[in-house]
Amino acid sequence: MTLAEICILIACLLPIVCAGIAKSKSFGKPHSDGGFDNNNPRLWLANLQGWQARAHAAQLNSFEALPLFIAGVLVAQHHNANQYVVNALAASFIVMRIGYIWMYLIDFASFRSVLWALGLVSCIAQFFI
Repeated sequence: MTLAEICILIACLLPIVCAGIAKSKSFGKPHSDGGFDNNNPRLWLANLQGWQARAHAAQLNSFEALPLFIAGVLVAQHHNANQYVVNALAASFIVMRIGYIWMYLIDFASFRSVLWALGLVSCIAQFFI
């Protein structure tokens, strides 16, 4: 397994981590005390505030970023691109995504947008190497 393929797995797990962060404040609490409502999770998530709401938004954006990232890595590998470059771009995407999630949590929107754009560039670059 290449580093790029490991990065695909990590990218697939990042939304789950964000979901856990969004729900973490409610762990161990019954629904009546503000705990997670598994019967109506979308409504519960829609009513989150602050860093929890931003963690949920980061989860959604992480899911949105997955298809382009996975496709980019697979296209690059299918065309026998230099594996070192594929690995470097994939790893940079993961670093950018982790930074993006962190910037979302601490509400630093400007730098978050820069990291999002750099991650997008690393995905698109996979198609042209």
